Amino acid sequence: MGWLENVLIEDREIANERLELTDKNSLYFLGPNLSLRNCTVTLKVSARNLIIVGARFIDCTFEVKQELKNHQQWVKASLKGCRFKGRLTGCDFGHWPDYGTGWEHGAIEDCDFTEARLDGCRIMGSDPATIRFPKWPCFTLLDPIGRARELNSVQWPGGFRPIIVEGQYRDPPCTMAVTFYAPSLAKRRETSEEALRVVVEQFDCIVY
Repeated sequence: MGWLENVLIEDREIANERLELTDKNSLYFLGPNLSLRNCTVTLKVSARNLIIVGARFIDCTFEVKQELKNHQQWVKASLKGCRFKGRLTGCDFGHWPDYGTGWEHGAIEDCDFTEARLDGCRIMGSDPATIRFPKWPCFTLLDPIGRARELNSVQWPGGFRPIIVEGQYRDPPCTMAVTFYAPSLAKRRETSEEALRVVVEQFDCIVY
């Protein structure tokens, strides 16, 4: 493992451009004081190679060419009118004050995930009503904290608990929506997509 080269994209406004963040040997820093408008951003690096600190993305398209896993730093970005394509797992978006420095920039609205595959991805502290979520085999729990009792009152297949409200693994109170990908969830829980769908269809707070 050699040294990673730092690529700093900060202190500027970029419009109508294409950014390729695809070099495995680079560490990409987006922000601070970065504004991207009408840009296409191609991502083909792991989460640890992508550092977001106070960037604004307006009407941008993110093309995720390699599955992006456990990237919470989207909560340090302001996303408005953006589209996501590709596979995202364990990523958080929105406004999460307890997350750490940089959270004050976090926001998400009018974004479109219909061409993305989301699994275990959360919308924090922002209204999910303006967001378009992917359809089945993805499904999205809206207001999971507020509906936790109801969501946990039924027997989910494979012992799955859609929302956890106590203990060290509990979902933060600002969790406004969470999206799962049924085929991956079924595999993890040794159950079937059909069994999950039977339960999903019982709830009006689940979008699928």
